[in-house]
Amino acid sequence: MTGPVVDLTGVERHYAVGGELVRALDGVSLEIDSGEIVSIMGSSGSGKSTLMNVLGCLDRPTGGEYRLNGHDVSTFTDDRLSHVRGREIGFIFQSFNLLPRLTAIQNVELPLRFSPNRIDRKVAAMAALERVDLADRAMHRPTELSGGQQQRVAIARALVNRPSMILADEPTGNLDSRSTEAIVQLLQDLNSSDGITILLVTHETDVADATRRIVTLRDGRVVDDRQLNQRLAASVRGDSDEEEPSI
Repeated sequence: MTGPVVDLTGVERHYAVGGELVRALDGVSLEIDSGEIVSIMGSSGSGKSTLMNVLGCLDRPTGGEYRLNGHDVSTFTDDRLSHVRGREIGFIFQSFNLLPRLTAIQNVELPLRFSPNRIDRKVAAMAALERVDLADRAMHRPTELSGGQQQRVAIARALVNRPSMILADEPTGNLDSRSTEAIVQLLQDLNSSDGITILLVTHETDVADATRRIVTLRDGRVVDDRQLNQRLAASVRGDSDEEEPSI
């Protein structure tokens, strides 16, 4: 495949609320290449969540064009959209969204129950838990896990179908600083080692600075799109012992 994984051209998402038109997305043009790790930032109401819903095929634009892996999403049937959400995109949420009565491995297995592939669900789920270094907690329920461990289970669930892209909506929002660092490192590893394209919505500058590119939204529009200085990003991740000059 050539071209970007995500290609938005003038995408709009408008809502009618109380007789008024809300422009949640107001002409967003954006390209994300395969293997990128990108932060999406912006204040409340900037359009971040709406953008993630559109990118994740949970919502359809009211204008413009969204091409995913070169295909116009507007032509997808509901079945095709369901397939894309289940096989091509992994989702990670701030609140983890784990089922409390199920064990970690059972939570990770859930997407496989709707997969057409005939694979051993337990084997695949355990492999995903091993990928996030949580195989020893496979039989624990969410209430028996720390917040960071619950988010690792959620990441394993997002990985179990081997998606090409992960959408992470404030994945560190409910975590302490130590767990945040561990989750960010894990996402970086998945990006660099597995080549998974990652789009990360965050309001935390430290988290955004650990990615390679920051896209900023305001009032439904892209107002800034910048590549990070790779030396600085490495320093934020702790990859280099070199001292950065004061700014």
